[in-house]
Amino acid sequence: MTSAEYVGNEGVKMRFEFTEEQTEIKRAAREFAEKEFTSEKGREYDEKYEFPWPFYRKAAQLGFTGTSFSEKYGGQGLGCIEACIVCEEFNRADSTIAALLAGIGFGGLIEKFGTEEQKEKYIPRICKGEIACAMALTEPGHGSDAGLVGLDTKAVKDGDNWKINGTKTFITCGDIAEFTIVCCQTDPNASPPHRGVSQIIVEKGTPGLDISALKPKMGFRGAPQAEQSFNDVKVPVSNLLGQENRGFHQIMAYFDFSRAAIAAGAVGIAQGAFERALKYSTEREQFFQPVHRFQFTQWKIAEMAMNIEAARLLTYKTAWLIDYKPDKQKLITKFASMAKAYAAKTSIATTDAALQIFAGYGYVDSDIERFYRDARILDIIEGTGEIQRYIVARETYREMNLPLP
Repeated sequence: MTSAEYVGNEGVKMRFEFTEEQTEIKRAAREFAEKEFTSEKGREYDEKYEFPWPFYRKAAQLGFTGTSFSEKYGGQGLGCIEACIVCEEFNRADSTIAALLAGIGFGGLIEKFGTEEQKEKYIPRICKGEIACAMALTEPGHGSDAGLVGLDTKAVKDGDNWKINGTKTFITCGDIAEFTIVCCQTDPNASPPHRGVSQIIVEKGTPGLDISALKPKMGFRGAPQAEQSFNDVKVPVSNLLGQENRGFHQIMAYFDFSRAAIAAGAVGIAQGAFERALKYSTEREQFFQPVHRFQFTQWKIAEMAMNIEAARLLTYKTAWLIDYKPDKQKLITKFASMAKAYAAKTSIATTDAALQIFAGYGYVDSDIERFYRDARILDIIEGTGEIQRYIVARETYREMNLPLP
């Protein structure tokens, strides 16, 4: 990022410039990623649908898995900007192995809303790379509409326990996670239904919990997807995360941070595909000359470069707001949705254009082929592109004091 002062329509003044510490984190993350994340390893984990545990643990030793966690629990005590830097650099190096960051996933919910006992139990182990975690919201019948129509997964108090019944699906790292934060309907009479949602921690191996892997799948294979079924699963009432019946609000509050990180990952995938396509365009020859001499190739390169830079600036503006303007909650939510939607769209378009430049060699077993598959999910996870655009529109009407759509 270059240094530039900017004042947006919202009147927030900021400066697009990394500090010396952030620049060093970027250098270290890039150096580690380029050294450890080889294309061969990426293909191996992709083909086997395996989580990259060896790299996860190496990254943990260097502090990359604990970037935004408190130093009290073994983290680095840094912010969203630093987390985004790591996400971008890891995804730039390899979109498959960078899935290791999914293992950190929603551990931030524990630190943000958990009890001291919960924090001490789980966060240090995440920072050390010993365990992965997951969050289960989506159900076979409910995805983006979960907050409107409620959840079929129910949790009721049974003495000193919660008794959970239901099914969750599309859980990232759901079959390797040491614990899953499960979103349950705890007040079936709540109106609207999302006011009766709670988050409850369920550990792997709990009786009544059945886990099955979801595959084959198109991409993002290094971060396995799973379905979890709950049949009278009992956990202590102390496993409640945060406040009872406030679980949906907790998720939405944390999504601002996680969506910024996803946007950064999308920028990284786009940058990685762009750099490979840029180099290959000078090597591939057609009609007795390198294809980068054709104007249509130059236009592709120019569009890729412009869109990636725009997505990057939008992503880091969001991260800056999260770190330095935490009181601007509605503004943060709008920019987090803008960043995720635009960066995901950019990642998909860039990998598509890169594949076109590579032609047949991009379609077969190649980095571009994997980047293309991995990019596509980014417009779906943690809120589809359509939902992000709805949020942006809603907040824009709100800012202008106009009737909400």
